[in-house]
Amino acid sequence: MSGRPHGVPTAAELVEAVREWIERDVVTGAPVSPFHARVAANVLAIVERELELGAEHDRRHGERLDQLGVADDHELAAGIRAGRFDDRIDEVRTLVRESVRDKLLVANPRYLDARAPDIGDLPR
Repeated sequence: MSGRPHGVPTAAELVEAVREWIERDVVTGAPVSPFHARVAANVLAIVERELELGAEHDRRHGERLDQLGVADDHELAAGIRAGRFDDRIDEVRTLVRESVRDKLLVANPRYLDARAPDIGDLPR
């Protein structure tokens, strides 16, 4: 199982980046732009969502990979490229769609706007 449904940067790496920005710019009294403050707030919101949803997403991601008989996303991608799943393409689309949805729930849930086309409706 992959164990990394949200990829990189990890939650720890995101927190580290915000901490370093605070230490380097905020604490030293350097001028802080509102834009950078919003970026830091957005990064921390991503971390909050990953802490809240990550364990469940990790479990579901592992189940999806197991259902397809692959160890991780790299093996899945290689199998798709090699045509290994051509006879199960609808199943693969569904499982990949679910993985993308989980990623967006953490990265930016606004991208899941109901007006956006379903990934299955996009041109191939």
